[in-house]
Amino acid sequence: MCGIFGCILKEGNAAPLIHASLKRLEYRGYDSVGIATLNDNKIQLKKDQGKIDEVHRILNLDDLPGTIGIGHTRWATHGAPLKVNAHPHSDCTSEIIAVHNGIIENFIELKSELQNLGHIFASKTDTEIIPHLIEESMKTNPSLSFAEAVQETIKRLEGSYALAVMSTREPDKIVCARNESPLVLGVNGNGVFCASDIPAFLPITNKAVMINNGELVILSPNGYEIKKIKDSTPVNREPETIEWTPEMAVKQGYPHFMIKEIHEQPQTLRNTLRMQDNYLDLITTFLDRASEVFMVACGTSYHACLAASYMFSKLAFLPTYPVYASEFVEQHGKSVNIDSTILAVSQSGETADTLAAVTCAQQRAATILGLTNVIGSTLTRVSRVYIGTQSGPEIGVAATKTFTSQLSVLAQLALRLSKKRGKISQDEMDCLEEKLLQLPDTVDTIVRTQEEKVKQIAKKYKDSKVFFFLGRGISTATAFEGRLKLMEIAYIPSIAFPAGESKHGPISLVENGFPVVFICPKDDSHKTLIGNIMEMKARGAHIIAVIEEGDEQIKALADDYIEVPKGIPSVLSPIPFAVPLQLLAYYVALEKNYNPDMPRNLAKSVTVK
Repeated sequence: MCGIFGCILKEGNAAPLIHASLKRLEYRGYDSVGIATLNDNKIQLKKDQGKIDEVHRILNLDDLPGTIGIGHTRWATHGAPLKVNAHPHSDCTSEIIAVHNGIIENFIELKSELQNLGHIFASKTDTEIIPHLIEESMKTNPSLSFAEAVQETIKRLEGSYALAVMSTREPDKIVCARNESPLVLGVNGNGVFCASDIPAFLPITNKAVMINNGELVILSPNGYEIKKIKDSTPVNREPETIEWTPEMAVKQGYPHFMIKEIHEQPQTLRNTLRMQDNYLDLITTFLDRASEVFMVACGTSYHACLAASYMFSKLAFLPTYPVYASEFVEQHGKSVNIDSTILAVSQSGETADTLAAVTCAQQRAATILGLTNVIGSTLTRVSRVYIGTQSGPEIGVAATKTFTSQLSVLAQLALRLSKKRGKISQDEMDCLEEKLLQLPDTVDTIVRTQEEKVKQIAKKYKDSKVFFFLGRGISTATAFEGRLKLMEIAYIPSIAFPAGESKHGPISLVENGFPVVFICPKDDSHKTLIGNIMEMKARGAHIIAVIEEGDEQIKALADDYIEVPKGIPSVLSPIPFAVPLQLLAYYVALEKNYNPDMPRNLAKSVTVK
């Protein structure tokens, strides 16, 4: 989740304003920063790895001449967080320069094509292909205007992008475009602005123009012009007045980062589905060779590993062992060897217990594979191969979008390994891949249609002293994650078990009004789960069921229910079924007047053992 900003001013230098605006985008997370301005028909550029204040102290980001410029804070997805990979990026001639937020899916093919035409690349990023494509377009067809060359380039891009581009050919313009990644304009009497988010320019102006997917914008000293990328149809859109406070604007109008990040999950899931094939194939190859696979993680990431152990077993017939990282050294430290493979999963890539487990396994010559959300983290440096989940920074302490993103990547790995091993039919593979591609829309539907219902359930059960979360099979992992969310932000003691184990002790706690949350996908466990529900009801429990649409059997037994779209395969069910549980935890916390973004005694990245 990078941050971009651009401006054209009638008076004053652009660089100090870009610097200040990028500071207001720091909350989006970043690992490097850069600013470019245009002056005397030359591009002036300063960029480096590190925090804005650190880079400014060394380079003085304000000391760039010109009334037009673009800036960027980078969250690495392609290429390590190094100066050479920091934005802005330019073409071979240093006449075109661009910043970009998003993921270009087909950049490898486009880069290869451009290299065959003689283009030289300086970075490992997907973004750098954009100025080179524009350069090639203008070289091939000199009659094109700068904006037309950008438009032709954009038509070749597959993936998500919000971008801003400048050129010495037309030094009074910035051309912007959007597909999925956010882009918004600001206007006032002294200029026009483009940004990833309203907070970037809110102290300057509260007049904003929202840019939609598939639109191109030409900024000039005279204002802005919006067109459809597809056919250049002009779009008329007047600025609207933003009444948000700066704090509200940072959260895009949401009261907390947690609920904002829950709502971002459709987009983050789309990003995970743009994973480069070569990374997935490489990790799949290592998993296929492994004699034994340990999946090592903590907290929410451990629950993703637990769900993935079912995925790998059912789809690829690969037994995997999910292990709490804090227990790994004692439990398995002396048994791992050169034939062992460790798949370490960590949102931050800096979790101390996970890194300690990895170090122990490395010392015994095990193969280390990594899955993290932070490129350049310690986990990426010590892994033989790693994948980034591409979720963007997660500010809420309770993991939400990073959990579903981890599950999506792990599901893709399980499917690829299954295909490599020939363990399921092509028809079943095609069906699962289609359902995986539909999950972003499925999660969007859940959030849109079920949030109000979850609010009412939260009001009803906010004073409960304890909760049960029960599921069978892979839904056991979903139950564990729902339990954790409620405990960590609403501070309600909660217990999760495989539903079949509930009668072996836990059921003794159940009394009249006791809330029990059941995770109920329509899979092979459905019939048995109904029996577990009836056992709880017979003892006075209140049943809260997360069900598929049209599940009349469980509807009739439940006191309250939340519905998800039907037809979700069991192995993919933790992704959509976790979302109502995230919402439940959030709204119970609100009912109890707790701040869900700042749970007591917890930190986002646990870097002590």
